[in-house]
Amino acid sequence: MLVKSVCRRLRGKALPEYVYRDYGSLVALGRFTTVGNLMGSLTGGSIMIEGAIARFVYWSLHKMHQIALHGWFKASLSTYAHFISTPTRARIKLH
Repeated sequence: MLVKSVCRRLRGKALPEYVYRDYGSLVALGRFTTVGNLMGSLTGGSIMIEGAIARFVYWSLHKMHQIALHGWFKASLSTYAHFISTPTRARIKLH
């Protein structure tokens, strides 16, 4: 979409109208607490999720972003490294 918009701008044509779509939000509140609000046309409204389901959705969304940025191979290596280094990692983030 960005490439098409830049090309249209360079040619002097009008840009397409931007339409915002709210898919909801997820918030990880520590290691064991995740909450979310999922929006969708399937239910016609919003669904509140929390606990293990919300944590899994948060984790899978994070992995999808890693795959989009770095590709399957690097995202897979990152996931593997995460699981083998878990026992030696600090339990809380300090930043």
